[in-house]
Amino acid sequence: MKDSASNLQMRILIAFAAIYLIWGSTYLAIWFAIETIPPFLMAGMRFIAAGAILYAWSRWRGAEKPTPVQWRSAVVIGVLLLLLGNGGVTWAELFVPSGIAALMIATTPLWIVLLDWVWHGGNRPGLRTAAGLLAGFIGILVLIGPNNLLQGQGLNLWGVVALLAASVAWATGSLYSRRAPLPQSPLLATGMEMLCGGGMLLLAGVLTGEIGKFNLAAISSRSLFSLIYLIIFGAVIGFTAFVWLLRVTTPARVSTYAYVNPVIAIFLGWMLAGEKLTGQTLLAAAIIIAGVILIVTSPAPQKQPVVAREEKIPGEMSTVCLEEA
Repeated sequence: MKDSASNLQMRILIAFAAIYLIWGSTYLAIWFAIETIPPFLMAGMRFIAAGAILYAWSRWRGAEKPTPVQWRSAVVIGVLLLLLGNGGVTWAELFVPSGIAALMIATTPLWIVLLDWVWHGGNRPGLRTAAGLLAGFIGILVLIGPNNLLQGQGLNLWGVVALLAASVAWATGSLYSRRAPLPQSPLLATGMEMLCGGGMLLLAGVLTGEIGKFNLAAISSRSLFSLIYLIIFGAVIGFTAFVWLLRVTTPARVSTYAYVNPVIAIFLGWMLAGEKLTGQTLLAAAIIIAGVILIVTSPAPQKQPVVAREEKIPGEMSTVCLEEA
């Protein structure tokens, strides 16, 4: 029994290391990948490949064939999470450092709380959650303050706007995915979302003229390796570890990735890509992450028992929770 418990604990630690380190590193991997591969085409190839692997694996393991209604949900989620969410992040990294991108996306829990309250009739944020929201938005203001935007080496305004829009799209897709009709298998549902979103990303690449900029011979080994890393580690291994952790530990513990990933992304960008690590960035990171911690660790308010309905664990079917970017 002791050996079995010890083995389980070791597997849990390895799975946490996977979602912490792998998902924290995907922002830098995206930055490397789009050096020589157009952003929408790169993201489309990434999710088509990863989605095909997860879909085939799930069906081989006995998951039921999806229904047309479930495919429709996968299309909506794929558009929100992957086309607008991940696509926005990937495009923004043409102009914004990978660590800053990760920090901006760390604000997604703030948008989830606000949208759930304002648009979905959710619970009014409590004092602790409200403090987290306020801290998060103060952190954003510190990060993209006038000094950053007006100085020559400041943040690119369009990149910042794209990242904020991506965060809102991710939050919207996460909320929609909670009640959307999807397969019981999280891996199958995610494979479907990746296939649909990946197809939309490829279409976006075609419509924005990326085909003309795509040169197979010009792809660097670093970009190619990063793309493979994003497919195998970022999507397949990372999400498999995430889904398994949801089954063997508490959602509150799993959700700690939301404030660990940006820290890892910032320091990896600094160490491996020469991205600047300023006092302003560190201050903004501390404020935003403190806000996320307040929200993630806030006790869930008691809901009125109006109508009994099944509700998935928040983010369980959401690619936003599964990764990074």
